[in-house]
Amino acid sequence: QVRLFESGGGLVQAGNSLNLSCVVPGRTFTVGWFRQAPGKEREFVSGIGWNSENTYYRDSVKGRFFISRDSVKNTVYLQMNSLEPEDTAVYYCAASRAKMTRISIRAPKQYENWGQGTQVTVSS
Repeated sequence: QVRLFESGGGLVQAGNSLNLSCVVPGRTFTVGWFRQAPGKEREFVSGIGWNSENTYYRDSVKGRFFISRDSVKNTVYLQMNSLEPEDTAVYYCAASRAKMTRISIRAPKQYENWGQGTQVTVSS
């Protein structure tokens, strides 16, 4: 198992931005960002393929969130712009050695490595 380290969460007002970071040891990982709000199931937010060519987003964050990878720093970022109160949740980084499809990348069960989560709170 690989230990992941997330950072960048916080409390912001609606309309502002946050940039989450996830250190993922090694380059060949598919990485996903998920979030879980109180009383709700964990949901897919964004993912990046192991070769960084393909990126994926849930519909509600398209055009606001952007995922990227710095292979030198072994870090995957989630730039979150125009944040809304509905984005409030604990955000988790997940990684897998598997190559995934645009469908499977959205399933939490596909990932064997998870971070501890970082809280994002957006006030109205």
